[in-house]
Amino acid sequence: MSKQLLLGQTLSFTGDPFQADWSEVTRTSSRGGVLVEGNRIAAVGEADDLRRAHPEADVTDYGNALITAGFVDAHMHYPQTGIIASWGKQLIDWLNTYTFAEETRFSDRAYADEVAGRTLDLAFAHGTTTLTSFCTIHPESVDAFFGAAAARNMAVIAGKTCMDRNAPDGLRDTAQSAYDDSKALLQKWHGKGRATYAITPRFSPTSTPEQLEALGALWGEYPDCPMQTHLSEQIPEIEWVRSLFPEARDYLDTYEKFGLLGPKGLYGHSIWLEERERARLAEVDASLIHCPTSNTFIGSGLFDLMGLASAGLRVGLATDTGGGSNFSMLHTMAAAYEIGQLRGVSVHPAQLMWLATEGSARALHMSGEIGHLGAGAMADITVLDLGSTPAIKQRTDRAEHLWDALFPTIMMGDDRAVRDVWIAGKRALR
Repeated sequence: MSKQLLLGQTLSFTGDPFQADWSEVTRTSSRGGVLVEGNRIAAVGEADDLRRAHPEADVTDYGNALITAGFVDAHMHYPQTGIIASWGKQLIDWLNTYTFAEETRFSDRAYADEVAGRTLDLAFAHGTTTLTSFCTIHPESVDAFFGAAAARNMAVIAGKTCMDRNAPDGLRDTAQSAYDDSKALLQKWHGKGRATYAITPRFSPTSTPEQLEALGALWGEYPDCPMQTHLSEQIPEIEWVRSLFPEARDYLDTYEKFGLLGPKGLYGHSIWLEERERARLAEVDASLIHCPTSNTFIGSGLFDLMGLASAGLRVGLATDTGGGSNFSMLHTMAAAYEIGQLRGVSVHPAQLMWLATEGSARALHMSGEIGHLGAGAMADITVLDLGSTPAIKQRTDRAEHLWDALFPTIMMGDDRAVRDVWIAGKRALR
């Protein structure tokens, strides 16, 4: 089995920096190394020690660049790649003006293939090695996404987006077809290679009670699959849910009563949670996905990152492309920091990096497999140039420690900061 030894600065985690002092659960080295054997990480340690122990390994020396686990984007919409950064709408108008019109095009497999490949390549360019995506109602869109990921040996989580009301002609299925299509796609893709299938009702307003019940029944049959949806993104959305489900205690109850609340549930946004919802999400060990660039771009609100993460809830970080305004998890971390500031807390760079790697992997129930720079994990690795632009370099040159050097890249970095990406032990950028 071939061995690759990557040298540079290294950053890894031994625990959750929201549950413990960040300095106690981070491991850094100014001259570290990562040993890759085949498609997995075999060891992380000091460069000189690893070179002596493995003289036969092929060496790639990145100098002062930072070697970290690949970024894990826990919620996005690959069919919205083409409409990212569209002007001037909030959630419901965004869907009706931009999203639904674009999603109708994904019945065309060739178009779906084109966009899926472009999305994954953009992810690599920005240091993202795992994507969690909504597809469209078209099975072709799901096959295109999983097929493009398989060709790149990339870990992805995705599913057919189900909608049987409040959507235009051509974008509605039925309760039965949502169940049948989702089950067939699940059986085709789940657990095949690096693919994970997610049962995917878009959100309560676009699914009838009958469809939610059918998808809840499917999740009951396949509880090892994740289920992804949206929750409490905007105030008008919550009012709409209340009008559609007048008997529900709250927004979360529209999922809970149909079997769509559980430990592998991924609830995007979750900004305007009521106390009962927070308590139930914590009780069932569900995951909340923070989408900060989307939340600011379409004016949704300020997610309570510190409160929810400190309370022990699983929290992932996500671009939410294309409501999110950037493909970069660096930009997403910057937005999470700024939202924290507006809520009166300064999120530490260690916490931001953990969210974009280990935290998102934990939210997806894939801890130790992805988003982890440690022995046994898949060798999905991102290498960051901490002086990628003149503006960043002049700040980094003044840094007194790693966090001081890394933070300018989090706040100002883009794809130019991504020096290299490895997917399952092979270089994805050339």
